[in-house]
Amino acid sequence: MTPILLSRRTFLTGGVALIASLAMPMVARAASPAIHVTKDPNCGCCGAWIEVLERDGFTVTTDHLGTDALYAFKRANGIPDTMFSCHTGRVGGYMIEGHVPAADIRRLLEERPNAVGLSVPGMPYGSPGMGPENERDAYDVHLILRNGRTRIFSRYDAA
Repeated sequence: MTPILLSRRTFLTGGVALIASLAMPMVARAASPAIHVTKDPNCGCCGAWIEVLERDGFTVTTDHLGTDALYAFKRANGIPDTMFSCHTGRVGGYMIEGHVPAADIRRLLEERPNAVGLSVPGMPYGSPGMGPENERDAYDVHLILRNGRTRIFSRYDAA
């Protein structure tokens, strides 16, 4: 039997490769934003929106509140009544209200504006979780500013 001799370079290269391979799952998890969604337990479209986010790589946890408690939660977190929808998410220090597309959430997290978060008020047909995108109604994604005002963050034309 011939002993296997490792050079210092081979040993170090192997060690670096091992550490890198072990770190890959951590990097993948870090790239998957975690969003916590608070919703009414009886809402089906909220579940459809969550599925859209999960398919896009988000890690989603949920919480259930009754209507009055959910509205109080929204207000306490800086969401104006005019921006309300059926569910509210929290991701990266931002609030996400309603059927906001995953691409807009990712853009928000990348740009990091000084804001409360994003909202798609109401439940526009064809927004994520609300029916087929190729039949959607036009809708806007609003950036909720810290002073309660809003501005258009992105616009989706009717299909």
